Amino acid sequence: MMLETGVLMIRRCLILLALAGCLLSLAVARPPHSSAPQDNAKSSPADDISGMYTFLREGEFVQLTVQDGRLSGYVSRFGDTDTDKGQVIDQFFDKTSLAGDRLTFNTKPVHGVWYGFTGLMTIATGKQPTQEGFHVMKGTLIQHATDAKGAEKTVQRQVEFKSFPADLSKP
Repeated sequence: MMLETGVLMIRRCLILLALAGCLLSLAVARPPHSSAPQDNAKSSPADDISGMYTFLREGEFVQLTVQDGRLSGYVSRFGDTDTDKGQVIDQFFDKTSLAGDRLTFNTKPVHGVWYGFTGLMTIATGKQPTQEGFHVMKGTLIQHATDAKGAEKTVQRQVEFKSFPADLSKP
């Protein structure tokens, strides 16, 4: 029981650290205000899908970053095998595609496991960008796993990954 509480606290700390890192990278990447005309193509916060999204289990997440129209990111998850059970594993994107509301990504393999996602980015009706679940990634997730003999096993499922709140300081 005490170990489970400690693991839960560590998970929460890792999520908060990842969110702080994301916010810091956004602050550093954003140029100071100027009187130069702004590009209207990026006129709405609803258009920016960058941020953290839920993943398969509580404490796991997907980090998306869109910069100059290019998608990058990673999946942060807990290990399932005997050698990495309960460890936090970050799997960075290897291949990505972003065209309008369609996105795909494949992660790099870690300990013989990698993921492929193909789907759509949607906006939840009645939600604001600062609310949890404003953006939702809906699609097909395929988990690939290679066993010790090199045989690959795949598990495919339909998923919905919801965005974390854009600003955690607001209720």
